[in-house]
Amino acid sequence: MPQSEEDTSFTFLPFGAIIQEFRVAGQNIVLGLPDEDAYRKYNEPYFGCTIGRTTNRLRDSVLKNVNGKSYVITTKEGPNSLHGGKAGWDSRVFRGPKPVNRNGWEGVEFRYLSTHGEEGYPGTVELRVWYSAGKKADDSGREKTALEVEYEVEFIGAECEETVVGVTNHSYFNLSGAPTIDGTEAVLSTDKYLPTDSTGIPLGKIESYGPLRVTEPFLIDKSCPDIDSCFVMDTDPKSIPLDTRSREPKLLASFKHAESKMHLEVLSTEPAFQFYTGKYIDVPAVDSFPARGPRSGFCVEPSRYVNAPNEPEWRDMCLLKRGQIWGARTVYRSWKE
Repeated sequence: MPQSEEDTSFTFLPFGAIIQEFRVAGQNIVLGLPDEDAYRKYNEPYFGCTIGRTTNRLRDSVLKNVNGKSYVITTKEGPNSLHGGKAGWDSRVFRGPKPVNRNGWEGVEFRYLSTHGEEGYPGTVELRVWYSAGKKADDSGREKTALEVEYEVEFIGAECEETVVGVTNHSYFNLSGAPTIDGTEAVLSTDKYLPTDSTGIPLGKIESYGPLRVTEPFLIDKSCPDIDSCFVMDTDPKSIPLDTRSREPKLLASFKHAESKMHLEVLSTEPAFQFYTGKYIDVPAVDSFPARGPRSGFCVEPSRYVNAPNEPEWRDMCLLKRGQIWGARTVYRSWKE
């Protein structure tokens, strides 16, 4: 994809429509691997992957009451399905990249056809992913590098009447280039979250996050607890449209690192996001890429509510009927002081 400046560049792979590199002021701020073969062998943490056909976890690996029946989805984590199953969209080869102009910026397009029965999901859908980038000044005049990610899923099959959809990106960010994210200052825009059981499945209620005051600046260091929770921006599930792209992206979280002077803001039209401080990262060194261990990166995964397809009050945000379109948009903004 064309670069606006020599110190700004992006690299994407057809495998998983992966964000392999996001370089700002000469520094790559995402964790990655050298090539498709390495991602196939070592990417258990989902570095940079496009996640689907649903995000996060599905309780007991089952979709309940879709087309009047239940569907068994392939299991990935304990009793639950995780990130679309054993071979979700993160491990599929997309068509592309195709150069495009999107919303006034140069970018690339990836497409993937997910057929009826893949990983147990009903219905054939087509996923379209657009990455576009440019420079944009904020209200104070500060110029920021912006990477926009837009998702569109269309139910094109005639095998059944409805299916479920959720898509996000699973990039891990590291603003310092150091072995860990220690020293990163974070602020989340909400303290509302989904309490879960021991397997990561929500209990069906929304509460205030207790372990830490996340809406005030906090430092990710050895004293900071590990975080892996779904935070909620929109607490009224009935207000969330199937296609959220008509909404203005909201700031989900912001980060900065005192030593590198790098900043990151994550905005999205989505109603929730998983924030994960990388406790279980374990990737060996591959070629010139260093080994990555616990807390070598953090994730902000914009999404619908976890296990939404199986919660009657939440399922409308992800239940896609034949001929309908699901959509979402995320913006990553970064700059160096």
